[in-house]
Amino acid sequence: MAASAGRGGGTVVLFEGASDRLAFLAAAQRLGETLDDLDLVDLDGITNLRSRLAALRAVEPAVRVLGLYDAAEGAYVTRVLRDDGAIDATGVPADAGFFGCERDLEDEVIRAAGVPLVEQALAARGELGRFRVFQGQPAQRGRVVEEQLHRFAGTAAGRKARFAADIVGLLPLDRMPPALSALLDAVHPAA
Repeated sequence: MAASAGRGGGTVVLFEGASDRLAFLAAAQRLGETLDDLDLVDLDGITNLRSRLAALRAVEPAVRVLGLYDAAEGAYVTRVLRDDGAIDATGVPADAGFFGCERDLEDEVIRAAGVPLVEQALAARGELGRFRVFQGQPAQRGRVVEEQLHRFAGTAAGRKARFAADIVGLLPLDRMPPALSALLDAVHPAA
């Protein structure tokens, strides 16, 4: 989805890529959240954050912008948000509605779900057999199952985009990853 800043009153939510956006949509659906007033935007990589924020601010300077990012990108996100004026010199991204995943959203979803639930999601998609073959590869044999699952998520075209969303679709609501829950709470803050 492309941003249409200028709709007035809406919020733009920025995601590093499609997989995070789809997981957010799955979580919102599970929670019964309405997202009609949101523009959900894939950045096609976090390094596009600066230019996307500048473009949004050029069209509508006061647009509300929220986001999700991976922990490894925290320093970059902080610099961009400080340069944008969204946070001051002592602020952190969460102050501006940007929430960091410990490693990445896939890792957080795997930890929150646990191996059996992730394997259930793979089975529902018809990929559990492929995962078992993947586990038998020499490079994977010494890794823990959670690391195998994380690596497997990105090994085929299209799999990464749906991986976290499929698991979120099965995840008990009280086990949603913290960054995803925080973003959902920020989207529609309590009045």
